[in-house]
Amino acid sequence: MSTAWFVTGARGQLGHDLQLALAGSGDDVTAVGRAEVDLTDEASVRGAVRSWLAGVSAHRAVVVNAAAYTAVDAAEDDEATALVVNGYAPGWLAQELVGRGRLVHVSTDYVFDGRATEPYPVDAPTAPRSAYGRTKLAGERAVAGAGGDVAVVRTAWVHGRHGSNFVRTMAALERSRDTVSVVEDQVGSPTWSADLAAGLVALGRAEGPVPPMLHCTNAGQVSWFGLARAVFAELGEDPARVLPTTSAAFVRPAPRPAYSVLDGSAWDDAGLPARRDWRAALHEAMASGYRD
Repeated sequence: MSTAWFVTGARGQLGHDLQLALAGSGDDVTAVGRAEVDLTDEASVRGAVRSWLAGVSAHRAVVVNAAAYTAVDAAEDDEATALVVNGYAPGWLAQELVGRGRLVHVSTDYVFDGRATEPYPVDAPTAPRSAYGRTKLAGERAVAGAGGDVAVVRTAWVHGRHGSNFVRTMAALERSRDTVSVVEDQVGSPTWSADLAAGLVALGRAEGPVPPMLHCTNAGQVSWFGLARAVFAELGEDPARVLPTTSAAFVRPAPRPAYSVLDGSAWDDAGLPARRDWRAALHEAMASGYRD
């Protein structure tokens, strides 16, 4: 039986790469963005999924929820909207799929407090410190509460060719500034959205039960400062033009986790695609044209 896919967040960086990962598969793919489905409107969400399911009854159904309210700082003043998009909407999707298909829901390292000193396992206590983190945790709980065939995948530090992200910002700043100051007291695992997309597709296709909670990032860890220097090096420029600074010099409305490394052992144990090192992924990502 072939698989029918319903991808939300189609115009985001992960949504773009999910569509590329599914291209040529022969599967039926429906990718929707804000124009097609309003995630702040329960009727819009439920109606879209019901209509899609009615048209793919002969196929195995998988929804990948790659949509989110990701404006981390704006969420501090607009938590109510973020809660609907990040918290309620995933639950509506999960409820509509009970007994009908699988939901793969993308979550974030922001559900943790960022004060750890070793990678967070999937069962580590959650303690979000920002509105964004609180609303994403609400989404995890809504999905779990709906029951059915669901898998939550937490990720972190995602970068891709499409959309706004740290790697593309650094590539642009290299052209416009002699030096760039970047924080060195925040550590995480840079994750190429193409690698993440391939992993999510594999998870959607996996036969039999899948773990309800997984972590998927590229392997290894680095500070934002180290990542910025790696970007300059990939561009053939002098990494010494990136200068270290601290979070205290860049105060933002939403607190950033100091430590965002996620333990991916549950992902590896599930037999899903191997998580390659972040440097290897960055090299291929940069070669794909991050300055286009």
